[in-house]
Amino acid sequence: MEVTQIHEGFRMETYAGPVFAWLRRCLGMDEREYQRSLASHGCYLQFISNSKSKADFFLTNDKRFFLKTQSKREVNFLLSNLRIYLEHLEKYPHSLLVKFLGVHRLKIPRQKLKYFIVMQSVFYPDERIQARYDFKGCEVSRWTDPAPEGSQVIVVLKDLNFEGKQIVLDQQRSWFLRQVDIDTSFLQRLNVLDYSLLLAHQPLHQDERQQGLSFATLVMRTAKSMNVGSSPSQSSHASVPGAVPEEDSTLLVAQLDRQTDRCRVVETRLIDGRDLQSESPGGQALGAEVGTDSELEEIWAQNRRLLPGTKNPLHVIDGPELRYFVGIIDIFTVYGFRKKLEHLWKRLRYPGRTFSTVSPPAYACRLRQWVQGHTQ
Repeated sequence: MEVTQIHEGFRMETYAGPVFAWLRRCLGMDEREYQRSLASHGCYLQFISNSKSKADFFLTNDKRFFLKTQSKREVNFLLSNLRIYLEHLEKYPHSLLVKFLGVHRLKIPRQKLKYFIVMQSVFYPDERIQARYDFKGCEVSRWTDPAPEGSQVIVVLKDLNFEGKQIVLDQQRSWFLRQVDIDTSFLQRLNVLDYSLLLAHQPLHQDERQQGLSFATLVMRTAKSMNVGSSPSQSSHASVPGAVPEEDSTLLVAQLDRQTDRCRVVETRLIDGRDLQSESPGGQALGAEVGTDSELEEIWAQNRRLLPGTKNPLHVIDGPELRYFVGIIDIFTVYGFRKKLEHLWKRLRYPGRTFSTVSPPAYACRLRQWVQGHTQ
């Protein structure tokens, strides 16, 4: 669907508005809040980027949403793959892929048409973030000079700036590695490359490291983390990837009662080689019930986790000492004829070195290996 709004001095066209509105509801976003954020009296914050695409980047004043200008080709690519993108989010509700919330076009008399997309910011809330990175899993052009000591300028660092460091996730590492594998496999099927894994971190407060989980909190976390999505054509209710208020995260495990054909869902952690399951003092399972083996298998297949009790929970993972903000962005570069020529040229230009322009299977595999080698 395409809707045109006529304003003084310009026209704005909105593409697939009902579909993106459905996704926003699924993410727990109130439509009035979303509009208030985009149409705030405060100015947008311009984000200075060294991107080769020459795109313009803006943050809303509250830093919740990211606006980026796109080429017509990139917008058409997103719209033509919108159905399978949403199907991926339904199948893997805790996906790390950036959440696209709107696609628009501005038409100003005697000026070039401008296309732009609205995305959920991965780095939100950012008040205490200490460092930001953009990873591609290669080395050519992957160093950025850090900001001078005491500078207020925010610099997004790259792969080579991270050498010698590790992403310390502890018990959540296995979930993270599997989700990166799932998402990069999806992007490989789209025949795209040159996407980035964004990462930022901030220290956990002492109470955040030591806080216990009440029985009521765990019931709420499990029930909401398990909420099974539906498609736009099936339901108008928010049901997919989850504005889920929670803390730490671990995998969900279920146990089936063969007599009643019901199952209970518990939180499980591996400590000192033993599989420990959280239950209430009376032995009742922490969680909600699901009805069948197929539902149980779906929960496992979807790689669900208990999401943290923060804003923006789908992009937040807590390690033992640090809170990480993680997401995969820039998924529009198709491996076509021009990129294949660029690959051949770079092989001659950078012999023996790794660079970003490689085939989608090689790109996905290399990023997975990079993540595996830099997490613990």
